[in-house]
Amino acid sequence: MNILEEIVKTKEVEVARRKEVVSVMQLEKYPGFQRTCNSLKAALQKEGSSGIIAEFKQKSPSKGEINFEAKVEEVTKDYANAGAAGLSVLTDHDYFGGALANLAKARAANPEIPILRKDFMIDEYQVVEAKAFGTDVILLIAACLGKKQAKVLAKKAKTLGMEVLMEVHNVEELELVNEFIDLVGVNNRNLKTFEVDVETSVRLAGLISERVVKISESGLSGVKEIQYLRQNGFQGFLIGETFMKTENPGKACRTFIGNLKG
Repeated sequence: MNILEEIVKTKEVEVARRKEVVSVMQLEKYPGFQRTCNSLKAALQKEGSSGIIAEFKQKSPSKGEINFEAKVEEVTKDYANAGAAGLSVLTDHDYFGGALANLAKARAANPEIPILRKDFMIDEYQVVEAKAFGTDVILLIAACLGKKQAKVLAKKAKTLGMEVLMEVHNVEELELVNEFIDLVGVNNRNLKTFEVDVETSVRLAGLISERVVKISESGLSGVKEIQYLRQNGFQGFLIGETFMKTENPGKACRTFIGNLKG
């Protein structure tokens, strides 16, 4: 069993447990469920956009602890003030140290900026949950979904007014991209081996439909990489570790965006 398969099995147990604690009907009464979502697609396409989706991530299976001192409301607000086009918040606890509470705090601190819920989505319950906690965009990871399952989850998100980011790693996974997908992210990190190669984004760029916004994810640490990826049609760049491993993630984000625009 590889790490992705292990995560999905853990997630199945976790979701079943949460369903017993809070029902869908209860989630639909949460204040966040009624709000109108912010568009990440529009934010990335806006003229002058930095294209940066700044992520709040405190640990990962490949790196271990990254930054447990950081406070989500402070860091995400600093990211937004630094010029990030969007935010990404990890909600998986067991493997990434995330929490739904972090999502709620980020939302309260940043009402106007698009927020992506970063988790392993395998059940419609999680989609409803995402909306209830103030999410604008859900992540669907092609590597852990079937084609039918991906379509059901994406359609559910769209009916709730959210956008959908489909994450792929190879050509085969592009087959899961359906009419409900707004953004396609190429993860440069292989979730089965954790090896990183930015050329993964470049290889897949020309195969991704022009209908969606292209996002490059993982292993991005330099301005030249962003410029190179832009030349290959990417408008979004998800960056977490590069910022989070510093003492002041918000400041690191501001410096990065400043260098990008300079």
